[in-house]
Amino acid sequence: MGNFPVPFFISIMRNLLLSLSIVLLFTQCGNSNNKNAENKSASQDNWELTWSDDFDGPGVNLDNWSFVLWDAGRVNNEWQKYVEDTANYKVKNGILHLTAIKTGNNEKGGYTSTRLNSKGKHEFQYGRIEFRAKMPDSHGRGTWPALWMLGSDRDGVGWPKCGEIDVMEYVGFQPDTTHSNVHTQYQHGNTDFHAVTPLLTAEEEFHNYGIIWNQDSIKFYLDTPDNITNIYAPEVKTKDNWPFDQPFCLIMNFAVGGAWGGKQGVDESIFPQSMEVDYVRVYKNLLSE
Repeated sequence: MGNFPVPFFISIMRNLLLSLSIVLLFTQCGNSNNKNAENKSASQDNWELTWSDDFDGPGVNLDNWSFVLWDAGRVNNEWQKYVEDTANYKVKNGILHLTAIKTGNNEKGGYTSTRLNSKGKHEFQYGRIEFRAKMPDSHGRGTWPALWMLGSDRDGVGWPKCGEIDVMEYVGFQPDTTHSNVHTQYQHGNTDFHAVTPLLTAEEEFHNYGIIWNQDSIKFYLDTPDNITNIYAPEVKTKDNWPFDQPFCLIMNFAVGGAWGGKQGVDESIFPQSMEVDYVRVYKNLLSE
């Protein structure tokens, strides 16, 4: 090949470098767009609110919730009797208070409390489900509030075949710590994929406890949907390990004592105690439509 003058060679190199810069710029933009798309898929902007209870009325909305009434010891050897009594619940300034009260001796049957259930009124399959709540400030033994869900076919197949999703559980003997897990027939009701999440302000501040649930997995999160704390996603799904392909109802309750809450006894001096709930909200994922 012939020899080119130096100025001409420099001009060619400059044009080549300019072309490479343009290519790199568009490549980086493409990568940035891909990352933005990934971030957008996890963004709260992709969730549409479909149902909520913000507790703005004068009392519990009976179109949304039913009071569950039963005697102490019916499940988990718990000490409280569930009643419908305004001493055990109230709605004030947009906050639902569920309160456990000592009404007798420090033993099974010596306490009353509240349990609310959305069964037959509002049941949900898939989506993002979120409770905003503050735990009792007891730092004591015996409290066991929970925000959770049960399969709609419970009356037909029983527990644990119906499945259980414990969005958040809190036991007073283990303060500043939250728990999440599921129960299935696969483990004969024993806890599956139990996660322990430290939370130093659980008793002092409201936090969001939620799940992102689809046909593949249940992801538990704290405060924001991108803060995942636990994932349940069996690779091979069967009727025993994945009863989560049906509607589930919502449950909020405050237990006293019992197999777990009372594992280290019950400190009668700390009662009454309340779990406060700011709202319950259900969203659908717009990207799955």
